[in-house]
Amino acid sequence: MTTRALQDGETEGRAPLPPEPSGATSTRPAPAKSRSKLPLILGLLVLLGGAWTFKTVSYARTHESTDNATIDGHVLPVLAKVGGFVTAVKVGENDRVQAGATLVTIDDREYTVRLAQAEADFAAASASAGGRGNGTGQAQAMVATASAQSAVQSANIDAARAQVVKADADLARYAELAAKNIISQQQLDAAKAQVAATRAQLVAVQRQEAAAGANVAGMQAGVRLAEARLGAARAARENAALQLSFTNITSPTSGSVSRKLVEIGQLVNAGQTLMNIASDTGLFVTANFKETQLATLRVGQGVALNVDAYDGAKIEGAVESISAATGARFTLLPPDNASGNFTKVVQRVPVRIRITKGLGADRPLRIGLSVMVHVSTK
Repeated sequence: MTTRALQDGETEGRAPLPPEPSGATSTRPAPAKSRSKLPLILGLLVLLGGAWTFKTVSYARTHESTDNATIDGHVLPVLAKVGGFVTAVKVGENDRVQAGATLVTIDDREYTVRLAQAEADFAAASASAGGRGNGTGQAQAMVATASAQSAVQSANIDAARAQVVKADADLARYAELAAKNIISQQQLDAAKAQVAATRAQLVAVQRQEAAAGANVAGMQAGVRLAEARLGAARAARENAALQLSFTNITSPTSGSVSRKLVEIGQLVNAGQTLMNIASDTGLFVTANFKETQLATLRVGQGVALNVDAYDGAKIEGAVESISAATGARFTLLPPDNASGNFTKVVQRVPVRIRITKGLGADRPLRIGLSVMVHVSTK
């Protein structure tokens, strides 16, 4: 077989190769045009990464953030002020109530009897004081009478003293006349007897005046005693009325009932917690910032808050106050770094944030919900 025959596609011992069909593409790889786009994509990614980094760093320099924050509010305990059996519970768990609404009533029969007894005691004390609430009754009238009698005795003393002076003068004259034998000894003795009698009368009148004064003092003491008894009876009556009013337990504020702990027929004691009322006004946020974040925090700075319960919905607020102590100082067992081994732990300081813009009535804020806090420090 010649060389030309081999060149024409013939091979020794093998069939000739089939001709390539018309229009078939070549199996050789085409030039990689996509390689020219790779630098563009990498550059775009670097640009986006740089922009994100710049934005993050700039935001971090002008904001302090923490997720250690919750919505706070006023949860007021409802206490029984008097003891007794519960006769009615007018609310249920999570019910909304208005301030002053009746929540629980306690059996008031015992307290009604106590009030009736106190009113009877007050009436008796008022009668003993002359039937007047101010205590100026018969006792003070008797004091006035005794004072008048004392004044009369004082006048009698003056008259008796005048009689003594006159008797002394008469005796002196009678003594001169007797020395000249103008009058008899009998007349002189009579003058002396008159002096003694007037002096004895003066002493008697003085004693009567002293007795009248003592009587006045006694009457005045009686008046004070009557006034004291009347005041005690009045106070007892008012206290009994107050105790009776405590059998009707009302809500201290508007809000929702939380943790109801009382049932009808239960015996409760004074001071026992019956339920709690979570106030729906005056809500705020307590955010616990690290101590390393406090340098730029100031009262009045604006705050953006995201509520976890509503998919991060945004509300607005402002820094109201910064605690003077770390939260660890108010725990049941505060840390004592002076004993044992010391491990430094970053402390957190509570910051109170006033809510200035909420979410509306359809998405109410509830005490205890978690929030993300961003304080603008610029």
